[in-house]
Amino acid sequence: MSGFLLLSPLLIRFSIAIVLMFSWRKIRLQRFISVLGEVIALCLATITFQQVLAEGASSMQAGGWLAPYGITLVVDSLAALLLLVTSIIGLGVSLFAAGSMLNSRLRFGFFPIYHLLLLGISGAFLAGDIFNLYVWFEVMIISSFVLLTLGGERAQIEGAVKYFTLNFLASVVFLTGLAVLYGLTGSLNMADLSLKLPLVAQRSLVDVCAFIFFIAFGIKAAVFPLYFWLPASYHTPPTAVTAVFGGLLTKVGIYAMLRVFTLMFPWDAFLAGLFQLVAVLTILAGAFGALSKQHLVKSISWLIICHIGFMLAGLATHNQESLAGTIFYMTHDMLVKAALFLMSGITYRLLATHLFGKAGGLFSQHPAWSLLFAVPLFALVGIPPLSGFWPKISLLSGMAAAGNWLLFAMVLFGSLVTLVVVARIWIAFFWQPSPTEPVVAFRYFEDYPVIKRRAMGAGMVMVVFASLLLVAAAPRMYVWCHHMAANLLNPAAYLQLVLPQSP
Repeated sequence: MSGFLLLSPLLIRFSIAIVLMFSWRKIRLQRFISVLGEVIALCLATITFQQVLAEGASSMQAGGWLAPYGITLVVDSLAALLLLVTSIIGLGVSLFAAGSMLNSRLRFGFFPIYHLLLLGISGAFLAGDIFNLYVWFEVMIISSFVLLTLGGERAQIEGAVKYFTLNFLASVVFLTGLAVLYGLTGSLNMADLSLKLPLVAQRSLVDVCAFIFFIAFGIKAAVFPLYFWLPASYHTPPTAVTAVFGGLLTKVGIYAMLRVFTLMFPWDAFLAGLFQLVAVLTILAGAFGALSKQHLVKSISWLIICHIGFMLAGLATHNQESLAGTIFYMTHDMLVKAALFLMSGITYRLLATHLFGKAGGLFSQHPAWSLLFAVPLFALVGIPPLSGFWPKISLLSGMAAAGNWLLFAMVLFGSLVTLVVVARIWIAFFWQPSPTEPVVAFRYFEDYPVIKRRAMGAGMVMVVFASLLLVAAAPRMYVWCHHMAANLLNPAAYLQLVLPQSP
């Protein structure tokens, strides 16, 4: 694979952000540049994914410095898949934002910051050394904080303070872990650490270091008890911001756990017990939180936490079947959560409310829109043959094969609660009659210019259609995800790619 193709997710988004900064006050031009740039990014991500499947993983050593001394970038099949999904969501949200975002927010730099956020996410997937993973996390935190506060409304500021406080704490913990890690091994290259950490005589220090990284990544992924920032902040920003947050940010934390705890740290009873305990508590916290809410966006936000627990459970089981299910489920969850948040924005513009008790009548008034909403809503439950069904089968099969019946039961419990929450959403917004005293919306969807409505609809339909493609590609995804899981459990090919001089 050429160096340009490997760097393309970073180059294209950095270039878009720079160009947009020179178009600061030209709103129409910003919309066009953002959408065009994401179309190019999606095309390049598709080519990259195809080449990785055909030719295998590829790496690059920045500046010609050989690993473990230089900056290493690696794109394997897992990174390529997540870059492709990121590009799909990036284009869908960019289209939706072009139609929905207020001009006042666009004039204060929404699009440049948005593409810098996508830059940080893409860099995290490509990072081959853990210090650069930290750097990309910082790019994500700064960009997401600006997006949360854009507009300056009181609820946004309150949510952003909680978000920034916990994520800043995560950065401090992450940096502390890096210091301990470097003190133990003298290296920060992940492939090199995979060889050196098992040789460290002080095993208790290795476990402490692993726990530090679990805390850092756990805050990013919103696991129990480190999740409070998510439900406190995700309902406050505009829909486009919430969609990219809900679809991508927490999954970067899960990706970091997948990469670090399969490649760097030897899997032992301490890590298995830690992941299992936190997975159970995360599922329970997210499930009961979602049941307690009478607000569409808040309910979906709590379901994010519950389903993060599913992915932790797959990682805790730690066999090929469960890890394949985790990768497949993460892909599905990224698309479906982004689609649901985008759709919640349209729902608000039609009903002027997110509250269950004040909504209703959508199915009778907008049947086509309601059926479209049903696709990601019921995919969230895992109703066959939608995209949530197939990865859940892999997760449960892996847990059954390992004899881990506690996690098996917890995934079933979380799925049952998700079904109850989805049924409540469907009844409240679509099935029950319209309220007798509807709330007056700031601006109804029908009042939007046609081109803006089409842009919003195109972005939303694109993400939903991508989740349907997962259904059509389920047999291939099953094979691909098992191959990715096998490479995670046996990283010999990854090590040989990054450190060809090592035995």
